[in-house]
Amino acid sequence: MSSNPVTNAFFFGRALAEVLSEKLEESFTNVMSDLGKFDAEQRENLRQVMEEVQLRAERAASNTTSTPYSNNSSSNTSNTVDIDFNTANSEELQALLDQLRAEIATLRAELKKYRN
Repeated sequence: MSSNPVTNAFFFGRALAEVLSEKLEESFTNVMSDLGKFDAEQRENLRQVMEEVQLRAERAASNTTSTPYSNNSSSNTSNTVDIDFNTANSEELQALLDQLRAEIATLRAELKKYRN
């Protein structure tokens, strides 16, 4: 090193900046790599869950051989919904969803009354 303190400070600062930049780049690369691994693992987990759901749905469908879906409410009135999901169109499914939402809202209201 030269004896000039200003020159020494300049080279020290430059070396410090280079080292910090390299360390920061390395840390960023590691974080992005870990994030990529995490994303890949989560996608794989989701794929496995979807496969399991599909297998169970196929198993249930083969066991029931196209039996209509029935939903019996535990309230005073019993509602039965008959829909063959193999031939149901989107309007029928939407109507079923709306009916189920209404039933859930009714049950929530009853629970609220019961709790109060």
